[in-house]
Amino acid sequence: MTSAPANSLDVARFMQDLRFTRYHMTILVLCSLVTFFDGQDFAALAYALPYIREDLGISDEMTGYVSSAAFLGQMIGSLFGSYLGDIFGRRPVILFCTVGSAVMTFAVGFADTAEHLIILRFISGLAIGGLLAPVWALSIESMPKSMRATSVTIIMMGFSIGTASSGPIANFTAPVLGWQGIFWVCGAMTGVFALILLFTLPESTRWMVATGKPRERILPMLQRFDPGFDGGSYDGFTLSDERRVKASRNPLAKISELFVGRLAFVTLFIWAAYFCSSFAIYLKSAYGVIFMENLGITRQNAAWLGSINAIIGAVMGVMLLAMTEKRGPGWITLAPLLGIPFVLLVGTGAVIGGPLLIPVLLIGAIMVGAGHAAVISITSVYYPSAVRATGGGWASFMAKFAAVAAPIYGAQFLTGAAGAMAGYMFTVLCLVGIVVFILLLAWSAKGLGEEEPAAVRPAE
Repeated sequence: MTSAPANSLDVARFMQDLRFTRYHMTILVLCSLVTFFDGQDFAALAYALPYIREDLGISDEMTGYVSSAAFLGQMIGSLFGSYLGDIFGRRPVILFCTVGSAVMTFAVGFADTAEHLIILRFISGLAIGGLLAPVWALSIESMPKSMRATSVTIIMMGFSIGTASSGPIANFTAPVLGWQGIFWVCGAMTGVFALILLFTLPESTRWMVATGKPRERILPMLQRFDPGFDGGSYDGFTLSDERRVKASRNPLAKISELFVGRLAFVTLFIWAAYFCSSFAIYLKSAYGVIFMENLGITRQNAAWLGSINAIIGAVMGVMLLAMTEKRGPGWITLAPLLGIPFVLLVGTGAVIGGPLLIPVLLIGAIMVGAGHAAVISITSVYYPSAVRATGGGWASFMAKFAAVAAPIYGAQFLTGAAGAMAGYMFTVLCLVGIVVFILLLAWSAKGLGEEEPAAVRPAE
């Protein structure tokens, strides 16, 4: 451990003492818009899929492969994006992936075979998956401590609203331009946003301190948080709320940092909870519209329901995290515990028609979405800044095993009402898994910060 310079600034304390400022709001809005367009591009296929199945005549089995292609791309992209985000910074990775997502989503609209769809969705998935961990890290590292997890939920509300926006886009675009138009519109919108982002997105100040970036880069960023700050007398920077991580570009060294001390348990339980939550949410995302069609709901109404539950679920996730920030991660289990009985009503056949079907489906889906948003919010908060994106990226990678498996495994549930009921019963098992692993996480995370020494960074 190196000693602190004579006039060092504790950046962790500096940022903690700040009130929520306009600059905080700017970062939160930009990160939310990043995930909005990310979610919009990701969900475009779910709403286009019924039209694609009719137009291209693809089988149920091939439908599963088409749906899984983007998830596989996200899975691989999450590892590369998180690693590069810790090495080169949050900003360049987010920009590159946003441009990539725009270009490849637009290109999907020109696919004319199932094989072309698989290839293009896989490549777009690389970009979509690559930016999430860096954007989570940027948000966590820029917010006051009391808002770190909540900020991730807020920006992932952008993702949920983005996925929801694909429903209306599909309803208005598909009748005019065909299913191809859904991808053209989504890709073009993301491309315009990427240009705006180029001139507005900042770098993470904590990441610059944690990785020993030059004083000349750090001071202007601190002044953006507090315009009245005069840092001329400081010749070094510290992060007193996290341990120092050895500088290394070796990906294995970065991964090993996720298993230091009690983090070993925290990391494993995060992965397990995120896996269960992802299986539930991606099964709903891939086939929710088809499941509802098979239960007798019209295609357009199913699309609107999918959009509504995504938005409300995201809002509920923010409300849930307001309690979690003060009382601990165990409160995340509230959403899946409330969702289980409603999903069971459909899965057991107790409610598969009549006036109760839509409200029961809606409440169950909202709870699935709220729980997922809350689980995502804690995937990166426990790690040091120098490996925070790596922590989030590996959690995302493990979760994408579920994302890839869900459409393939879920393809067996595409036949009629009985298949849809089986899909909802499987969702119940996923919700139970979330409850178990979040409770274990809450236990293992107690006292985590107490075992971490302060990090000291001399200015260059």
